[in-house]
Amino acid sequence: MTDYLAARRSADSLELALKGEWRALRLKEIGAELSALDLSGVRTLVIATPDLALLDLSSAWRLREFIAAAERGGTAVSFRGAQPEQLQVLDEALSRDSVKAPGEAHTHESFIEPVTELGHYVVSAARDARSGLAFLGRVAVVMLAAAGSVRRLRPIAIARHVYDTGVTAIPIVALIAFLISVIIAFLSAQQLQRFGAEIFVVDLVTIGVLRELGVLLTAIIVAGRSGSAFAAEIGTMCLNEEVDALYATGVDPYELLVVPRILGLMIALPLLTVIADAIGLAGGALLCRFLLDIPLTQYLNRVSESIGAWTFWIGVMKAPIFAILIALAGTYRGLQVSGSSRELGRLTTIAVVQSIFIIILADALFAVLFMEINI
Repeated sequence: MTDYLAARRSADSLELALKGEWRALRLKEIGAELSALDLSGVRTLVIATPDLALLDLSSAWRLREFIAAAERGGTAVSFRGAQPEQLQVLDEALSRDSVKAPGEAHTHESFIEPVTELGHYVVSAARDARSGLAFLGRVAVVMLAAAGSVRRLRPIAIARHVYDTGVTAIPIVALIAFLISVIIAFLSAQQLQRFGAEIFVVDLVTIGVLRELGVLLTAIIVAGRSGSAFAAEIGTMCLNEEVDALYATGVDPYELLVVPRILGLMIALPLLTVIADAIGLAGGALLCRFLLDIPLTQYLNRVSESIGAWTFWIGVMKAPIFAILIALAGTYRGLQVSGSSRELGRLTTIAVVQSIFIIILADALFAVLFMEINI
């Protein structure tokens, strides 16, 4: 009878029960008992750990050496139950091959490493694209299924999101629109005054604000404000296992968390764009009055002359598309959160950055499209 091992042998198999506390201070005795085992003729070795009170890393390393020696001798080693976690940690650490032999120089591995990183990036991007398409498909199916029922569209939730993303954003949107229009009017006035063409400042402000800057700046502000909020809210729910609870109770999280946010932002962003357009024109009128001495009536007449048939509607038409992109990016990244609060912060940042990038890209595509169809 030994202190750390209990062996029971049959014809060609050996069952080894580990017991007691396997500590580094008792490594000598443990090693002696392992070395005393006779594995000749043993084809199957089964290791049981129910009676093992403690296993530190030093003893786990000695046990791993014993198992490796047995496998080299042709013995099949298995565990009764789960393998000790300490052995799993050692296997994982050794599989990374992070320690190089002394004197090993930077060889062709230094050239392979960037290629490996590129491969990881490409695979990650492909998986992200595939999951993004799956997310879009899921949202589309849920919206189509909910379209036939007002109750499933959750009008109360939509109204709340309209308030959160629209009404509460009016002050910051109005301030930014006013300042940007004043800056545009001031800079263009400085240049056009040289040629006596101050009146064209009104054209620049009107077309720039109504067609491009009003909706673009509003969308960027909403992306930083509401897109991050979507990702943070849903991500926190994922960390608190509230989304899992929705699945468990039979509620579709996409119908409850994603669709109302998309629809709410589709309503709020066009309204914010109209407000930004109005405040931007008012800012241009204020600067033209005090810097260029253009009366308000003349300013309004010039505004009506410079506005084309599509100038205002082009900006308003972009707003729902930008709203969909912002809401999709925020909710998609929020549903990806898992593990820790650090992941929550990382994915919230990604949601904002991707929202702004997609908005600018979509605006560029709209500019090319409108140029091709001559509007």
